[in-house]
Amino acid sequence: MKRHGSPLKNLRSKCDDQIGEPHLVRPSPRVSRRLAEPQPKKCVLYSTDGEKSAVICNFEKRGWQQVPSVNGEWNFYWACTQTCRYIFGIDQPYRMRSDQTINHFPNSMELSRKDLLIKNIKRYRKDLERKGDPLAQTFSNTMKLGIGGTRYMHLDIVPMTFILPTDYNLFVEEFHKNPASTWIVKPCSKSQGNGIFLINKLSKLKKFAYEARTFYPLLSRNTSVISKYIDNPLLIGGKKFDLRLFVLVTTFNPLKAYLYNEGFCRFCTEKYDHTDINNVFMHLTNVSIQKTNQEYNSIHGGKWPVQNLWLYLDSLRGGGVSQILWQRISETIRHSLDAVAPVMSNDRHCFEVYGYDIIIDKNLKPWLIEINTSPSMHATTPNDRMLKSRLIDNVLDVIVPPGGIPDDHWDKSPDPSLLTNFTVLKPVVRKKDAPAPPPTVSPQGNSLKKRRIHSAKKKRTPVAPPVVQAAAEQTDDEEEGPIKSSKLPMQRDTAQAPPIVKTRIIHRAPFQTLKLYNL
Repeated sequence: MKRHGSPLKNLRSKCDDQIGEPHLVRPSPRVSRRLAEPQPKKCVLYSTDGEKSAVICNFEKRGWQQVPSVNGEWNFYWACTQTCRYIFGIDQPYRMRSDQTINHFPNSMELSRKDLLIKNIKRYRKDLERKGDPLAQTFSNTMKLGIGGTRYMHLDIVPMTFILPTDYNLFVEEFHKNPASTWIVKPCSKSQGNGIFLINKLSKLKKFAYEARTFYPLLSRNTSVISKYIDNPLLIGGKKFDLRLFVLVTTFNPLKAYLYNEGFCRFCTEKYDHTDINNVFMHLTNVSIQKTNQEYNSIHGGKWPVQNLWLYLDSLRGGGVSQILWQRISETIRHSLDAVAPVMSNDRHCFEVYGYDIIIDKNLKPWLIEINTSPSMHATTPNDRMLKSRLIDNVLDVIVPPGGIPDDHWDKSPDPSLLTNFTVLKPVVRKKDAPAPPPTVSPQGNSLKKRRIHSAKKKRTPVAPPVVQAAAEQTDDEEEGPIKSSKLPMQRDTAQAPPIVKTRIIHRAPFQTLKLYNL
């Protein structure tokens, strides 16, 4: 049997190596081979359901490679909502790996479906009111209700809305309070303006009236929402418009949301007339509807950058108006996200880009109209293409971890320098209104005539009062002395006045000072 060497000889050789180079630890041949060869950088594999130019261009610019979605080898999937529900379905055996990311949350319909959004906002209001939160402050019962239909000061973010046919009787009761009002009906499960119409008579809702009296299973009903129509929108050039803004949500627990600073206004092709409720081209701002009109201009697409709107408002209504309006819009969006956060399925593999539709009335109050989970990434104009390309590029900067590969263990806290055009949507905080201080000048000013009449009555009394009453009567006259001597109230001779009169005059000194200041 051949020996490879004695144990003593091997021990001596190791000791000689350590003594000769004590600071050097020689790795094994396998480890040294790994250190010598640089590891190739892993390429991100992406997949998408449709040909979205803004999305695919940004993927290719980063050097990502496209793969089919059927085998599940992708790292990044820009999918539609139906595909996302299929992947997260209970019957689906596929489970996502730690290096995979998808662009929808499993139950994103809680925010995008119109009836569920209204239910979540109403529950959100009740929860804050039950906790005594200052955000749930309400106006007095004597104040007239606005379009929102609620008495909340800070949570009146959506118009008064009812779900049909469930709330049909409640709607009829509200309709009779103001029969001249206009309402808008929207199907809950449709988009791009399909099935939307305006009404001002109950006769147009016969279908919902019949379904409200007839029992049907809930799933077989065609649910719709009916909202108070905002008949005083802000007009530019006599045309109605709304805002399309983009919001990125990386996680709902805790809520991390970002509002994109760019957006666009969508204009109607015909001038607004609130009496003509059958013309959809002057009421609905959806591009899919407006482009069917002969007046549609394909060059600008009926769109206006939101920065132009800020310049228009600042020049028309004064500087700083756009900042106040932007703050109101940010608070409205944050309220809607807080309303659905408790019921949203917060998966670590998911993020979402929402498309918010906001309408502004003449009082510069924003109203939340609709939220889209799959906002259109197709470009209709060159400006539209550049805007959406910048949006997707900024979204990828925020959601991709520093290593460049999706990782569900990442806490989704990007470097602030990567936010670029995104603004962090911080929680809305309101302080309780302090009680109003007791009035000082106005009640005295209002009771001036009463005191004079009271003093005049005392002077006409024929009976001589007692000594104590005379002193009191003299005190009243001295109290009114500063009021009568409006020229030089400080030059009055007070030598004959009793001490109690001096006390009264000192007490009335603030009133004299305020009176001179007002003059």
